[in-house]
Amino acid sequence: MTVLKTYARLWTEDLDRALPLLQQLTGAQLDLRLAFQDVELAALGNFLVIAGPAEERAKYAHASATVVVEDLDDLQTTLKAADATVTTPATAGPTGRFLYARHVDGAEIEYVEWAPELRRRLLGR
Repeated sequence: MTVLKTYARLWTEDLDRALPLLQQLTGAQLDLRLAFQDVELAALGNFLVIAGPAEERAKYAHASATVVVEDLDDLQTTLKAADATVTTPATAGPTGRFLYARHVDGAEIEYVEWAPELRRRLLGR
């Protein structure tokens, strides 16, 4: 199981207001921007910005980070061996597949396996 990228999560009501400063601070352009259910997501540099009304953002606030992994199935084996609990099972999403897991220490992480074309575009692998 290999971690390919880790995103710090940032929360905002207005994505268009949040992005210019982050682009200036990171010197990065948007890697992706998309709607997911009732929020909007944007990734740039090592930030994943989650935007929308507070009640919609709250549905995702239990996870402290988003971690992109090479293989979600291998990850599940690793999580099980470490007594982690999968709180949201592997699900198809707009960027590939994802799941949420709570580690034995209580940390909850969103793990994502990007679709091959997204992975090639953003990581060159």
